[in-house]
Amino acid sequence: MDSIEAKEYKPKSSTAKTRLSWLWSEYSVIIAFVIIFIASAILSPRFLDMNNQLNILMQVSIIGIIAMGMTVVMLSGGIDLSVGSVLALAGVISVLALNASGSILVGVFTALLVGSFAGFLNGLMVAKGRIASFIATLGMMAAARSIALYIADGGSVSGEVAGFTAISNSDLWIFDVPVIIFLVMTAGVYMLMHKTRFGRYVYALGSNEKAALLSAIRVDRIKIGVYTLIGSLVGIAAVIETSRLNSISSSSSGAQYELDAIAAVIIGGTRMTGGRGKIIGTLFGVLILGILNNMMNLMNVSPYLQGFVKGLIIIIAVVFQKRE
Repeated sequence: MDSIEAKEYKPKSSTAKTRLSWLWSEYSVIIAFVIIFIASAILSPRFLDMNNQLNILMQVSIIGIIAMGMTVVMLSGGIDLSVGSVLALAGVISVLALNASGSILVGVFTALLVGSFAGFLNGLMVAKGRIASFIATLGMMAAARSIALYIADGGSVSGEVAGFTAISNSDLWIFDVPVIIFLVMTAGVYMLMHKTRFGRYVYALGSNEKAALLSAIRVDRIKIGVYTLIGSLVGIAAVIETSRLNSISSSSSGAQYELDAIAAVIIGGTRMTGGRGKIIGTLFGVLILGILNNMMNLMNVSPYLQGFVKGLIIIIAVVFQKRE
């Protein structure tokens, strides 16, 4: 009887722990977001101001768009370190095309084309060249920045077409256009990853590449598609970045954007090894970073220490992932 009774009680405790573990595993980023949001509201009365909240959304829109593409790349088991440099290159070339043609549509299309092509090259190096994504995108990071500096003569390039700044400086109801673009891109990538065959194949590739090959998945095509996708999103981000101030700096634009994007993805729960993660998690990861940046500014924390805080957050997030 004692052994039977023991068997009756053990599963209850085990089930409770399993449920708590599952709850934390699935919703940890949301729980962290709520805690940080409440703590920020307590620490600073200005934090809850509607203009401040909208400002946070505006500030994270560019990184958020890039982070969506980074999520897909990391789910496939790769990484892209070139996003910041490619953004600068796409911005410089798109502004030159804009000024030469006098057409905003040409400028936007050029940014998308440059970003997509850079991503396509990254995909070719990873898929066909069998180069590790870290090395391939590191090389692209150096090359893209160098080309941008050469074309712009190390300086900035300004737009000369009226109306180009309206892309980033217009609003719809209470939301700025970049925020709307960010939310639309988030919804689009979510649908792609959770409702299409491509998304299922990306998860399969990140979980086990050999098994994906044995399942007749065209792994090379998926890899090229993944890097082309993030390149396209970087092109969109370049348009927003450029139109905000009607100029782009070949030296400073996009600097450390890869760190912010990777941080948002990791905080959102995506594994560095691939195969596990969610787009919604990245959305909350982006918002957490935005709130932290905003709070550090409101509390007059030195900008030189903000990078330290981001690095610390990445380390903590990875530690918690390993404990799951």
